[in-house]
Amino acid sequence: MFTGLIEEVGKVQSISKTDKSAQIQIKADKVLEDVKIGDSISTNGICLTVTEFSRNYFTVDVMAETIRRSNLKNLSINDEVNLERALKIGDRLGGHMVSGHIDGVGVIQNYENEDNAVWITVSADSEILRYIVKKGSIAIDGVSLTVAYVDDNKFKVSIIPHTKYMTTLLRKKIQTEVNLECDMIGKYVEKFLNNKENKTEKSKIDFNFLNRNGFV
Repeated sequence: MFTGLIEEVGKVQSISKTDKSAQIQIKADKVLEDVKIGDSISTNGICLTVTEFSRNYFTVDVMAETIRRSNLKNLSINDEVNLERALKIGDRLGGHMVSGHIDGVGVIQNYENEDNAVWITVSADSEILRYIVKKGSIAIDGVSLTVAYVDDNKFKVSIIPHTKYMTTLLRKKIQTEVNLECDMIGKYVEKFLNNKENKTEKSKIDFNFLNRNGFV
């Protein structure tokens, strides 16, 4: 589990690809301070497991499903990635609850300056936008942000200077893909409501139904 507060920006040192998967080595500093084999590090919002490390890099395996659903398939050597270690019990939760299991990708459509902030417009599929609500939370490439606008095709967030300097968001070109993870609460609520409706439909057997069908 993560918070969406990026600890540092790492840099891709090497990529070894097969037909469907990859092994990625990432140069880093802060996230390696107490790292162990098997630790989880959010990389552009994707929860990845450390399989090897030294004092200035760590290595992760990326399976086929992750390649298909994320922007990690677009990475090249020297590309920058947002990094965050897993949340410790007792830490302050400054962002929101981020699982590192993304819902899909969006595409950056526009940047717009407003005083000390920058607006980012991101387009996304309806299957993702259905879970995005105004003033709700969204993780973009692992960065916890507040949704300021949403419609049927896109949503907007506004970032402060600190986020600009601590993440890769404003270093991306227009039409670049970004990983999106919606607030998990909405997905759970939808699941529970659907289950409740299905159970209600199945429970329409009453005394009158049994009588009409010759059971009583």
